[in-house]
Amino acid sequence: MIFRRKPKLTVQPEWLIVGLGNPGQGYRGTRHNVGFEVVDLIASRNGIKLDRGHHRAFVGTGSIGGVPVLLVKPLTYMNLAGQSVGPLMRSVGLKPERVLVIADDLDLPVGKVKMKLKGSAGGHNGHKSLIAALHSQEYTRIKIGIGKVSRMETIDHVLSVFDADERPDIDNAVALAADAAEAVASKSVETGLNRLAGQ
Repeated sequence: MIFRRKPKLTVQPEWLIVGLGNPGQGYRGTRHNVGFEVVDLIASRNGIKLDRGHHRAFVGTGSIGGVPVLLVKPLTYMNLAGQSVGPLMRSVGLKPERVLVIADDLDLPVGKVKMKLKGSAGGHNGHKSLIAALHSQEYTRIKIGIGKVSRMETIDHVLSVFDADERPDIDNAVALAADAAEAVASKSVETGLNRLAGQ
């Protein structure tokens, strides 16, 4: 089947850069989909085409600063992201330490960007699925703040679009997250961390 074939790689990728979100036009621009926005921006900046067809994901092979990478947007829906990313990671021979995941974060203010080198899921269902599928918490995360609400409102909140006055901050955060991801891939994790310092 088309979803099980391996990506056609001419060069072994050194990084798997994953943006989390939900597929479909109805989820476009929602808070839960900022990870998709970052991967789309990275792809555009670096001339990488994302195609459907590999392990239930849109994937694109290319390079950032001369370093080969594989960009990924899982099509499994957020809560099952690991079912796409885990097999894809193994199919290209990478370890969790070479996976960079970009996703929304309820515990950060809108537009705040933070990087973590490892850790628990922190209540994020996408990360729960990834940790289970990768059999590891040792993967790098870039988190983009989408604001916090009460527990009863969480589902409605993450699936809502940003308010007009929030959108400039989110656009800046998406660009900053893309900068940090590119710095990680082309230079080092430390360079990516430094890119986010002092914001």
